[in-house]
Amino acid sequence: MSILPEVALTDEPVHPISPFIRMDRMPHIWCPTCGIGTVVKCYASALEKTGVDLDKVSVVSGIGCTGRVAGYVKLDSFHSTHGRALPFATGLKLARPELMVTVFSGDGDLMGIGGNHFIHAARRNMDLLVVLVNNFIYGMTGGQNAPTTPLTAHSSTMPFGSYERPFNLPHLAASCGATYVARWTCLHVRQLTSAFAEAIGRKGFRFIEVIAPCSTLYARLNKLGSGLDLMRFYHDSAEVRHGADTREADIDYQQRILCGKFVDEERPTYLEMMHSHFRSVLGEKYVPMPPEGGWIRGED
Repeated sequence: MSILPEVALTDEPVHPISPFIRMDRMPHIWCPTCGIGTVVKCYASALEKTGVDLDKVSVVSGIGCTGRVAGYVKLDSFHSTHGRALPFATGLKLARPELMVTVFSGDGDLMGIGGNHFIHAARRNMDLLVVLVNNFIYGMTGGQNAPTTPLTAHSSTMPFGSYERPFNLPHLAASCGATYVARWTCLHVRQLTSAFAEAIGRKGFRFIEVIAPCSTLYARLNKLGSGLDLMRFYHDSAEVRHGADTREADIDYQQRILCGKFVDEERPTYLEMMHSHFRSVLGEKYVPMPPEGGWIRGED
């Protein structure tokens, strides 16, 4: 599939990201100053930079604001049910091992409703790139408390402030076995693009958390101003420390945000472990699925 822009017959400028986007679905539903569009721009730039075969790229999402990414990218994409992006992506990867599968979803979808799937996909070292956009709240469904809402922050279900301890997502991912763990804010455009490009070139369970503003609900409920005010806060509060101990990556309400690449290591993926095991047990009787897939090939 070619994503090169068609030669314009008019002088109307073409946005650099438009070849990666289903422009017929524009305008998108994201609120003004939402950071998800910036994350998509960084991901598209990384795809272009790495030169990966777009016919081999698939995007899977669950439900929520970030879940809409799957519907807007001009790639093979799947908008799955709430909290089930990772099991769907796991099935896709097992059936078509040659694909580079990216999961795009939010903190509520991946870590709340889909939390159990997250820990097991990381434990198994499934060969997936997981992008979690964290805006500290359930954005699409009314601003409810999320597993990432900082202590004392207000939400629609905790109007007097949250008293639940939030997840430290980099530490959770690293503890469960993720081989690549990074965190950036959507203000760090160049670093985030580089992280995507680097993670595309790795294998195993790669996890990138992106902190993004939700000015419509999170900022309003907490009287934090506009999305621009939140971006200024990211600028002033982000602390870049590559290789930092993920136990120090907690996010407290309106405190410093530790960013950087925390984990980058190699371990056998789930499929590599499976092939190795069955080869040792079954010997020549074991015939793994061809790289281009098994029963779904056109000639089968």
